[in-house]
Amino acid sequence: MSVAKKEYKRVTVKSLVDMKQNGEKISMLTAYDYSMAKIVDAANVDVILVGDSASNVMAGHETTLPITLDQMIYHASSVIRAVQRALVVVDIPFGSYQSDPKEALRSAIRIMKESGAHAVKVEGGQEIKDSVKRILNAGIPVMGHLGLTPQSIYKFGTYTVRAKEDEEAQKLKNDAKMLEKIGCFAIVLEKIPAALAKEVAESVSIPIIGIGAGNGVDGQVLVVHDLLGITQEFNPRFLRRYLNLYEDMSNAISQYVDDVKTKDFPNNEEQY
Repeated sequence: MSVAKKEYKRVTVKSLVDMKQNGEKISMLTAYDYSMAKIVDAANVDVILVGDSASNVMAGHETTLPITLDQMIYHASSVIRAVQRALVVVDIPFGSYQSDPKEALRSAIRIMKESGAHAVKVEGGQEIKDSVKRILNAGIPVMGHLGLTPQSIYKFGTYTVRAKEDEEAQKLKNDAKMLEKIGCFAIVLEKIPAALAKEVAESVSIPIIGIGAGNGVDGQVLVVHDLLGITQEFNPRFLRRYLNLYEDMSNAISQYVDDVKTKDFPNNEEQY
């Protein structure tokens, strides 16, 4: 049965809860710069994530760990200037919230004040509870992130599917309930079994956004560079490429080089 889609002039954290209650799936994509964010927002994506994945796709790092708070604020500021409709959520980067709730609050406040973002996202469960509570108590909306948490990649040692074993699955369920209870407005579940993700989505009242977590959740998120086929080396099962912009862009640039070398560009109509 199709679900009536409500038009939102501006998506808020309340809008996402309403979407879940109404059975409307939530669309979420990353963006890291003004030009891309303008395109994504105009396509009526509900949530734009300024992800610490900028460390990978924008800066070429192997992991998300190297990106700094200042760099995240720069990317978020660029995105905010482009967006008119979507809810903009910003990752607090590794090392800026995990160990000290006071530092976590300072980091979140800097993101909100200096970029104009609408919410922040953090990775982890019980181990960061105090940091999350401190941020929430300041009135800053927080999105959680459980399952495969890329900031902990050196602890896991691999990007394989998480929570396949009963003990880890139970911890994930407990962490999701805890994040809901203390006031998070949504949770991202990354690379976990679809049945577990569906169970979590049905057990909490807040939206569950999946990436590699099946279709039983309340919404989906992808990295926009992956969706558009700009990146080529990343090929997980959950990724659907809607375009192959790497090839298209390469061809266009090669054609430009040829046109310059052969003096075809600029022609008489392209000069003053």
